[in-house]
Amino acid sequence: VQLQASGGGLVQAGGSLRLSCAASKRTSSNNGMAWFRRAPGKERRFVAGISWKGDVTYDADSVKGRFTISRDNANTVYLQMNNLEPEDTAVYYCAVALRSVPSRSESGYRYWGQGTLVTVSS
Repeated sequence: VQLQASGGGLVQAGGSLRLSCAASKRTSSNNGMAWFRRAPGKERRFVAGISWKGDVTYDADSVKGRFTISRDNANTVYLQMNNLEPEDTAVYYCAVALRSVPSRSESGYRYWGQGTLVTVSS
């Protein structure tokens, strides 16, 4: 399975972007999916995840209330990002979980996308 992330770009603070992640073939509908991000000089960290049933979880400290994760089928996951801040600047990665519920740890994922760059200017 290959994951293709898209939708990144340059946006001013307060703006919005919608990231998409499409799998090359049907992933297991029983797998969770998630978005991670790696900010400049920092480690990659969990942003948001969605279970196969549609239950969602977020990194509350940084994105809750501004970001929304969704999926429309077993192949595609989205991340709607509103009210973006310069601190959201990062490469965003999508991933398919090993289990039905997304993990906050990178070790809980089977497949990774190549990343899409989001740059938020102040």
